[in-house]
Amino acid sequence: MNEAELLFTQALGCDRLALYLNKHKYLGQDEAAFISSALSRRIKGEPLQYILGKAEFMGLEIEVNPDVLIPRPETEILAARALEYAKQEQARDVLDLGTGSGCIAVALAKHLTGLKLDASDISDRALAVAARNALAHGVNIHFIRSDLFAALSCGKYDMIVSNPPYIVSAQIRKLQPELSYEPVLALAGGADGLNFYRRIIPGAPDYLKKNGLLIMEIGLGQRPAIEKIFLDAGKFELTEVIKDYNNVERVLVARKADQDG
Repeated sequence: MNEAELLFTQALGCDRLALYLNKHKYLGQDEAAFISSALSRRIKGEPLQYILGKAEFMGLEIEVNPDVLIPRPETEILAARALEYAKQEQARDVLDLGTGSGCIAVALAKHLTGLKLDASDISDRALAVAARNALAHGVNIHFIRSDLFAALSCGKYDMIVSNPPYIVSAQIRKLQPELSYEPVLALAGGADGLNFYRRIIPGAPDYLKKNGLLIMEIGLGQRPAIEKIFLDAGKFELTEVIKDYNNVERVLVARKADQDG
């Protein structure tokens, strides 16, 4: 749905089809006030997802607010590929590193039963949102407050998935105004956008089982630099690069290289 349809279906409490077919739907005073307020906020640049308090991710309604990043279609590619690998390799123990709204973890748990999912984040407020999303969708996820791997158990996971912050910090305020409403903590990747990859890639093998997988989202043009981080770490074999809908290399899949378990 476009933004107008999202706004009016929310105000009227109906779906898109009913919006066009029901000739007897009228805007009452409360509905008109809601739309007026929403339009005023939207004109100032506030993302519609925050105004409505929700976003769609892999067919699921996900609660969002300014404590968490708004799920993007590109991240659906990451989640969908992780789901495929989990099925193919019969993965059971999965970590969503930097879970934010919990959209990836919730989608994995919703679409594949039997997973034991941990989801970590450094932000208590983000974890609260993620926990509500898990509850809303009836899935069991263990949420952990952790600065990346600091509070996690070694050697535990068949797969680690992560959409880390990867925007060059100095560029954030120069991008579209909507980004100013999103948490900087979930966006800023340092001077070159790669700070979190330098921490995640060398550290992840200690938290993966034998032949475990690391699946990460990356930013535009970052593949060569991140491949070098993998090479310097010497702990993974890069197995797949997946492009997004705009032909941008968006998801990297790597397998733990050593055989020590």
